[in-house]
Amino acid sequence: MSGTAKTLAGERQRVVILGAAGRDFHDFNVVYRDDPSVEVVAFTATQIPDIDGRTYPPELAGELYPAGIPIVDETELEALIARERVDVVAFAYSDLPHAGVMHLASRAIAAGADFVLHGSKATMVRSTRPVVAITAVRTGVGKSQTTRFVAELLRERGLRVVAIRHPMPYGDLAAQACQRFATYADLDRHQCTIEEREEYEPHIDSGVIVYAGVDYERILRAAEEEADVILWDGGNNDIPFYVSDLHIVLVDPLRAGHESAYHPGEANVRMADVVIVAKCDSASEEQISAVEAGARSLNPDAEIVRCDSPVTLAGPGLIAGRRVVVVEDGPTLTHGSMSFGAGVVAARAAGVAGIVDPEPYAVGAIAETYAKYPNAVGILPAMGYGEQQIADLQATIAAMPVEAIVSGTPIDLTRVLTVDKPLVRARYSLRERDPGRLSAALDRVLI
Repeated sequence: MSGTAKTLAGERQRVVILGAAGRDFHDFNVVYRDDPSVEVVAFTATQIPDIDGRTYPPELAGELYPAGIPIVDETELEALIARERVDVVAFAYSDLPHAGVMHLASRAIAAGADFVLHGSKATMVRSTRPVVAITAVRTGVGKSQTTRFVAELLRERGLRVVAIRHPMPYGDLAAQACQRFATYADLDRHQCTIEEREEYEPHIDSGVIVYAGVDYERILRAAEEEADVILWDGGNNDIPFYVSDLHIVLVDPLRAGHESAYHPGEANVRMADVVIVAKCDSASEEQISAVEAGARSLNPDAEIVRCDSPVTLAGPGLIAGRRVVVVEDGPTLTHGSMSFGAGVVAARAAGVAGIVDPEPYAVGAIAETYAKYPNAVGILPAMGYGEQQIADLQATIAAMPVEAIVSGTPIDLTRVLTVDKPLVRARYSLRERDPGRLSAALDRVLI
């Protein structure tokens, strides 16, 4: 392994893993946990609030780490390298521009450590069941509706489908090692955040069981017991945790060029069997052609499928002619760098009198989000990683001079918020422009 020449004979190589409470834990579990020649001295945290200051618990860290592993803020990287005599810094999170990854590499190298990125061979676990993976080049391209669409195609074949969702362990990590969600009561029992509910609830609505958590080999083995097919539901633009029989990757014509500018989204395109061009009904032919050309330059062998992303709105009459606040999926507006989603599309189509800017009324974590992600200004990101953020979201809505709320998140916000104004939900779905191509792709690996 890189960096071993710097350690003395008999010493364990000292590693820091850069993460965001997801890929970092997985890479530790499958690459480092049981390796006596390596000591992971810390994880770092970014993107997700309130992750740093915790400990990766000994129940998950294994016998080599009886005290667990500390999680510190990424801003402390240089001091951490010096204090802990770090040999190697391993990058393990997603949706960062290539230049951003290399800035982190430069920080590590300047501080005296090697910088590594683990590949698919080292980090993908093999299943005993067929695996269909759905990933993307950026956050907010349309993985959720695509996963639902593919799940339905599989269920139409009489197959038992279990979705395994990319990790979002924001609570008690030991308790979240392996989670199963089949009912709304499971969401409450596991004290799911808004972000978790956004991903799990639509599957539950469709009758699909969802697994998630921290230990993804344990999760896979549990899911295999009740599945004919495993459906990997990716997060951000991360690569799959499992070896895939069919890898479907979404590209975004509204962000053409990002397919070759973000990590690990570019790797996904290069590994793809099928590339879906989503949002074709919102993009121009020039934008669609540009993103197709970008995908073909990276992976000329992938099948390219054009799809629309139509928006449906429950109760358009409740918002027509009214001033509204639009609440959108939080990660899409933050590290996804989008400035609108399904809610804005639906509100404009319904003929609202105006979309009110929430920023002047934002409190606490919502105000902090606008300061960090100015692209989100004008729309309300559904930040809900913890109780305080949910309270700040509710307080911001309550303070706004609007007549209705348009929710572009995939969940029923009234399950976690109390609002005194009409709330209507907007949702994306997937529609193939040439129907049957995704079904045919599934048949090629399942029959």
